[in-house]
Amino acid sequence: MTTATLDRTPVQWTPTLGLEMPVMDDTHEECVALLAEVVLAPDETLLSRWALLIDHTQEHFDREDQWMAQTGFAAGNCHATQHNVILQVMREGGKRGLMGELDLVRQMAYELGLWLANHIQSMDAALALHLRSAGFDPVTGTVSNPQAFAGKEIHDCGGGSCGTSDSEAEQSVSC
Repeated sequence: MTTATLDRTPVQWTPTLGLEMPVMDDTHEECVALLAEVVLAPDETLLSRWALLIDHTQEHFDREDQWMAQTGFAAGNCHATQHNVILQVMREGGKRGLMGELDLVRQMAYELGLWLANHIQSMDAALALHLRSAGFDPVTGTVSNPQAFAGKEIHDCGGGSCGTSDSEAEQSVSC
């Protein structure tokens, strides 16, 4: 990737990224804006922008993980696992940035934007659908249709991106 490639952000917020959940959509839009700030930041502010992005991402993922826990996702589902991996990679990027590898941090932000668009349109779209089917209110944390997930935990990503066989359907699956 050349510096010329990094003169723009990889993802722009558009209504097509919206999931019809205002709290989730607002968070995603903020994340897209923060990614743009990192990609375009001058060297002097790059690491402070990256740190803000990490903090925002931690809060973002913690909130989604809490929603999943409240509505029947198993603790080890691949959606939550992906959140953990991304945060680990971002923190490693911060360490590398402190060692002077600023181009690496910029490239990570760029690549994270590509990942984010895919994540929103797959895993988060499935989560939003699940939350709506459960009648989950992300502001109050109340569930108006708990029977939508009663008696079963979701072990996969909550969408069509993970496969299960019949024998695996009631057990954990891998992504």
